[in-house]
Amino acid sequence: MKLIVGLGNPGSKYQGNRHNIGFMAVDEIHRHHSGFQPWRARFQGQVSEGRLGSEKVLLLKPSTYMNESGRSVGEAMRFYKIEPEDIVVLYDELDLPPAKFRMKKGGGHGGHNGLRSMTAHIGADYRRLRLGIGHPGDKKLVSNYVLGDFAKSDRDWLEPLLDEIARHADLLAEGKDSQFANKLTLALEPEKAQRKEKKSEAGKPGSKTTGPKGQSHIRQARQAKPVNVPKSGPMADMLKKLLGGGNS
Repeated sequence: MKLIVGLGNPGSKYQGNRHNIGFMAVDEIHRHHSGFQPWRARFQGQVSEGRLGSEKVLLLKPSTYMNESGRSVGEAMRFYKIEPEDIVVLYDELDLPPAKFRMKKGGGHGGHNGLRSMTAHIGADYRRLRLGIGHPGDKKLVSNYVLGDFAKSDRDWLEPLLDEIARHADLLAEGKDSQFANKLTLALEPEKAQRKEKKSEAGKPGSKTTGPKGQSHIRQARQAKPVNVPKSGPMADMLKKLLGGGNS
């Protein structure tokens, strides 16, 4: 059993908050994959069982409010005897611009109260999908910002992001985090993905940019050290004859 957790606050009051992007992502996975059961109350949260690819998966939205998320996740983890590396937590990240994401395993909580509670109850070795919501620019504004709703203009990036997460959630369930991240980057940031591909191609044999720091063959030739040609002796005489530099 794999456990995919979305962090947020329960109730309609918080439904559209930036802090609830984890709930939104898990809801989208549930909606996108028809094999999941209806949501039901369990482990101090809302859960649904189903399959993603070849893996049996439990989706979980803790109902304990953000600051106590770990209590709900800890109960589910112990009941199914799930290891931390088989748990993926989806949550909002102030330190990433809107529409950006990062996959990470382990680490600190970075001031996020949901992660602080998670780590206290299950340790720090779970996997994280950090979903950027941007920063208001002033620490004093953070609370109102994260508990404020996404703007209508945010839909332009929010809906595609959630859709791609759901579309490739089977890779998360299978522990293929790098492939998952590549799929999202290719779909959401095609220009960035192309730059990465060109960079990887540059160092291959036969590439025009093969060589030190990707320099061309012409540039390398220009920077090559001059050959020391002998000025006297048999070799010098022979070279003069070949190059036409001797006395006729």
